[in-house]
Amino acid sequence: MSGFTTQTIDHVIRSNLWTSNLKDIFEDELMGMRYVRQITDFPDGDLLNIPSIGQMEAQDYAEDQSIEFTAMDTGNFTFQITEYKASGTYITDQFRQDSYISDQIAAAFVPKMSRALMVQLEHDVLDIGPNGQTASDPNTINDAHHRYVASGTNEVMTVEDFAKARYALQKAYVPLTNLVAIVDPSVEIQLATQPNVVNLLSPNPRWSPIVNEGISTGMQFRFNIYGFDVYTSDHLKKLTASETITAGDGGRTVTAGVTNLFFSAAGGDTLPFIGQFRQSPKVESKRNIDRQRDEYVTTMRYGLGFYRPENFVCVLTDTDQVYA
Repeated sequence: MSGFTTQTIDHVIRSNLWTSNLKDIFEDELMGMRYVRQITDFPDGDLLNIPSIGQMEAQDYAEDQSIEFTAMDTGNFTFQITEYKASGTYITDQFRQDSYISDQIAAAFVPKMSRALMVQLEHDVLDIGPNGQTASDPNTINDAHHRYVASGTNEVMTVEDFAKARYALQKAYVPLTNLVAIVDPSVEIQLATQPNVVNLLSPNPRWSPIVNEGISTGMQFRFNIYGFDVYTSDHLKKLTASETITAGDGGRTVTAGVTNLFFSAAGGDTLPFIGQFRQSPKVESKRNIDRQRDEYVTTMRYGLGFYRPENFVCVLTDTDQVYA
């Protein structure tokens, strides 16, 4: 006597199936361009000159004496379209014919290419300030340091670093409104577990969700430190080598370093960064008969500039101290 069992008749059983659903990766929110002032009077060419002026001088005067005439300081800020980015891929006819999810894959090309370009733009925006400063230097403006290593043990950030950043902006006469701090996730966890921060927030019922839900929602912390709204980003510039900065503290060195940004986002002419899209992301496709495939390309052209160094503070922290 015989019957149907999986041991005797296995050739009609599919042991390995594939779903038509595609698993996509998580994507974080991109935020850099909101802090870039867009130039509108740059219709052609690739180099723009922006004149700047300083202050006049005051002097003592005596009756019936000649007044000394002086000119104000002037300068020239140059802005250039420097970046030309592209993302492209293709799909062959044979793949379309043989793959049961070829249409789904092809449909993802355009959004994935656009996302790749926007992530590159995010890195470029968040690199403007750190790249525009002098490395291993406090970048002093009006006797205040605009680049320094975090003051905490093992170069982690403390509340004191927020106060120092605010002081630097204040000394540069930056409007202390809409203050923004963009920090690495490693800074978030350090702040969340520092006793002085926890003790400060715990007695206040307004901060009770922090204990249950964590101190950040999406890109923004649930609290404000010394006037700074604190955001997290995983796209901040990572240092490729150790950096030592002597800023009145005998010198501090960061090894596995990341740049954390502080500035005023008061808007208009106050923003530290400027930029222009000479060409917004443009999608093109064509048929390659010779190779029997469909090709897809997205391109983008733009420029970015470090417009107001005085409205920017960079605090370097170590990222390898999260579990130290």
